Amino acid sequence: MKARFLIPLVVFLLLVGLFMVGLKLDPREVPSPLIDKPAPPFSLPDLHDESKTVSTEDFKKHKVSLFNVWASWCVACRQEHPLLVEISRQGIVPIYGLNYKDKRPDALNWLNRLGNPYTANAFDEKGRVGIDWGVYGVPETFVVDGKGIIRYKQIGPITEEAWQKTILPLIEKIRAEEG
Repeated sequence: MKARFLIPLVVFLLLVGLFMVGLKLDPREVPSPLIDKPAPPFSLPDLHDESKTVSTEDFKKHKVSLFNVWASWCVACRQEHPLLVEISRQGIVPIYGLNYKDKRPDALNWLNRLGNPYTANAFDEKGRVGIDWGVYGVPETFVVDGKGIIRYKQIGPITEEAWQKTILPLIEKIRAEEG
C-alpha cells in the first residue's frame, strides 16, 4: 500500500531530474547531421542581380568559405553584422549569404545601410534552401571547405569569442589541410 503512494513521488523526482539536465543543455551546441557531409546543392537568384545565380559550386572556388544565413527582420543578425563586415574588410575568408524568407527591397536596404560583407548573396524567399541546410533560425553560419563539405555550423550570431576560439582556427586548419 505504501509503495502505491511512492510511485507519484518517484515519477515527480525523475521529471525534476530530467528538467534539471535539460536546463544545462546549450541549444547552440545541437550537432548538425550535415557536418562532414557534402553541402546540400542549391542554385538561387542573386539578391542584387536576379539574372545571376549563387550556388554550392561557388564554395568550390575557395579553400574555405562561410555561408551565413540572415534576414533583414532578424534582430540577432544585426548583432553579428558588424563582425561580418570586419571579417570581409580584412579579406580573411569569403562570406556567402543566404537571405532567408525576406523581401528583396528590405534586404537590399539593410545591406545599403549597414554594409555588405558578402561575396555573393543567394535570395531564398520561400526558405526551401534553408530547410535543406537544416536551418531552424537565423542567423546560422556554416564553414564549407573547398570540396563543398560542411565542416562546422554556428547556431546564432557569430561572436568575437566564437570567431577567435572556434571558427578562425578551423579556417586555418582547413587551409593547412588543403595546402
